[in-house]
Amino acid sequence: MKLLHAILFIIAAGHLTLAQTASKEQLIFLTPEWTGERFEDGRPKVADDILRRMKSVAIEEAWGVLRNEGYHNQFEGGWQPLHDDVPVVGRALTVQYMPNRPDVSEQIKKKGTEEGQIGNTNSWPIDMLQLGDVYVADGFGKIVDGTLIGDNLGNAIYAKSKTGVVFNASSRDQEGLSKIEGFNAFVREWHPSFLTEVMLLSINSPIRIGAATVLPGDIVLGKKEGVMFIPAHLAEKVVVTSEVVRLRDLFGITRLKEGKYTPGQIDNKWTAEIERDFSKWLNDHIDELPVPKAQIQELLKKRMW
Repeated sequence: MKLLHAILFIIAAGHLTLAQTASKEQLIFLTPEWTGERFEDGRPKVADDILRRMKSVAIEEAWGVLRNEGYHNQFEGGWQPLHDDVPVVGRALTVQYMPNRPDVSEQIKKKGTEEGQIGNTNSWPIDMLQLGDVYVADGFGKIVDGTLIGDNLGNAIYAKSKTGVVFNASSRDQEGLSKIEGFNAFVREWHPSFLTEVMLLSINSPIRIGAATVLPGDIVLGKKEGVMFIPAHLAEKVVVTSEVVRLRDLFGITRLKEGKYTPGQIDNKWTAEIERDFSKWLNDHIDELPVPKAQIQELLKKRMW
């Protein structure tokens, strides 16, 4: 009962701003394992360095780490990305859209107008974007008349975030959006229609994207295979694990090409001799490897024999 009362207290403490938005207290309550810096709105603020390094992480590597940590519902596939080769990495700013209900949507629009919002409600979250954010929206899979952005809003999004979007809905102006260098969009489909009969319900609250649960501040990793939504407190672990795998793979391939070890030796659990060789190889090539030097030095400290 104490937990239930705590949850009810937090819900009651929420406030209506633009649309129903989770308060700072709610976001802290929902992300208790994050102990680092937060945005003013309460979202976890994963370091820029982790975001930069996350771009090199493979979807399969992130998936493996999250599965091992007990997170089984953080991946969603089935997208039509604007570009296959432009990763989307950033902190999730979540938005919930629903089929229009006039009495509710009018209240939301009224509140937004009172607080200085201009234009259609699908542009309001864009005003809240910060550098490194990814606009993640559940548009309940609507395609026809479910186009959340076109090229005008796409340019505005990229100007503020320098990333892209993930929409469980559609978008329009594919040709125009494709001209925004560095921008990418993961959408369900592309359609020339305009957005109608859709209302904005919440900003920066937990949402569902297909089979995945997404919280504000989760790290979005979007690549050709699909999109991972990585809890903020696991982002660094995902990155570091990926970098270690990358180094071990590079070492293994190098030694196989040199003929020093057999495939059977590399593909099985490494012997102490191979592990020592790996440590020496790391130290000898520390300035040439595709992983930050500081991270390799930290790895070598942990590998002291």
